[in-house]
Amino acid sequence: MSYFDQATETLPRERIAALQLQKLQAMMNELWGRNRFYTNKWKTAGVEPGDIRTLDDLARLPLTTKSELMEDQATNGPFGSNLTYPLEAYVRLHQTSGTTGVPLKVFDTAESWDWFGRCWAHVLAGAGVTASDRVFLAFSFGPFIGFWSALEGARKLGAVLIPGGGRDSQQRLELMRDTGASVLCCTPTYALRLAEVAREVGFDLSSIPMRATVHAGEPGASIPATKRRIEDAWSSKCFDHAGASEIGAYSFECEHQPGGTHLIESEFIAEVIDPATGKAVPPGQRGELVITNLGRWGFPVLRYRTGDLVEVNHAPCDCGRGFLRFEGGILGRADDMITVRGVNVYPSGVENIIRKFTEVDEFRIKVSRVRQMDEMDVEIELCEGADPEVVHAIAEKLDTMLAFRPRVHHVGRNVLPRFDMKARRFHVNRETS
Repeated sequence: MSYFDQATETLPRERIAALQLQKLQAMMNELWGRNRFYTNKWKTAGVEPGDIRTLDDLARLPLTTKSELMEDQATNGPFGSNLTYPLEAYVRLHQTSGTTGVPLKVFDTAESWDWFGRCWAHVLAGAGVTASDRVFLAFSFGPFIGFWSALEGARKLGAVLIPGGGRDSQQRLELMRDTGASVLCCTPTYALRLAEVAREVGFDLSSIPMRATVHAGEPGASIPATKRRIEDAWSSKCFDHAGASEIGAYSFECEHQPGGTHLIESEFIAEVIDPATGKAVPPGQRGELVITNLGRWGFPVLRYRTGDLVEVNHAPCDCGRGFLRFEGGILGRADDMITVRGVNVYPSGVENIIRKFTEVDEFRIKVSRVRQMDEMDVEIELCEGADPEVVHAIAEKLDTMLAFRPRVHHVGRNVLPRFDMKARRFHVNRETS
């Protein structure tokens, strides 16, 4: 079994809790009076660092939302007041992808960037990555934090790092082959896109000695049908990971793959709440993940509402880690669910059905209102030579799952957009037509 920090990863639950409390108290003492954002939040809530004596006391702290951080940067621009140290202490500036609005700027000191890299080292070691591997990052290195931190994680493990920026998909495939890449890091969508390009140009994927693919940015690697598609295409084991620019790399799938992802509990504290009431829900029940990072003192987030839906499982894992796991990984987004004709529809559930059909290369879903009635249109792009009649079978499967029949259409080759990073396949426009 491959660990990054076996001493902490295999701690019993009570020792993990003690370590978390120690780190939480130390961080809060550091932030108090230095970090204006959290000092003001805590003073308003009537809480001081000395009031947090147990992990149960964490619930006394106010929740933090992304909209708060965005508003803070708009008011105290350009970088906001969630900075614990003078600007001269910071060495890295990244930002969120900005797919749904103005991106959030995220600063790191040398210490917190080192912490971010250690978190990613947990992710890669969980997938069995060692110094003997050659890790390919299929990523264009811009300000989005993306796989920048994966580079640091690979460096800490001593693996060879192969950057794939500035190349199209075919060139990336050729570079992987020529350098003997054994591990691929990219979004689940892009792993399938690379396989599609390989098929189109006659590139033999078996010429790449790939043994593992590690994914982030989307929940696809925990969606069973998508996971199987990736593993079948690459003849490799597919691993999921979850993180966010403002939080850090917080969970990973271990080599035993017990049906979920481990939280790096030595570096994060997780709570699960009812997204409607904000009240805690017990282990085994689905709720919104609230997370506190413990090592990013320069740009901390405490009790941060992620919007991700999870179910916590404390059962022991055969990998030997004491870390809790999220059953099924990230199950979706609290704000992703939409109601269509009285039915709750989750994009991840729809994807799990569509990806079971190997004839499908890409898809897009549109929800609109036609004569006061919701309609769901599913556009399907098939691989070369596939029988277009398969769309009827897809419609039947979706009908069974959703209890209403969406309109499923076959579209021509290369009609639908392709994505190198986060895919956006679900579109809602309820303006009446």
